Amino acid sequence: MKANWIERDGQVIDLPNFSSVIEKDGAWFVSHCPELGVASQGKTRTEAHQMLGEAVELWLEAASATEIKRRLKGGARVRPLQLQHA
Repeated sequence: MKANWIERDGQVIDLPNFSSVIEKDGAWFVSHCPELGVASQGKTRTEAHQMLGEAVELWLEAASATEIKRRLKGGARVRPLQLQHA
């Protein structure tokens, strides 16, 4: 998704930069967007990442403004971790 906002139900909703967390699970890679709680999978890391992008876009197209705001408010926040003693 290229825009930093989406219009839904007559409302404009500001969207954050979404994250992709990818982990190997057996023969598959599972991808998860912590900000929205949307997940997907693929046979490679790249495929899992691409499939997650498609899943998030489809979810945003179908979700109501209320549901998008609820998930963004309650979803995870991802920030870089800076270590002071490493």
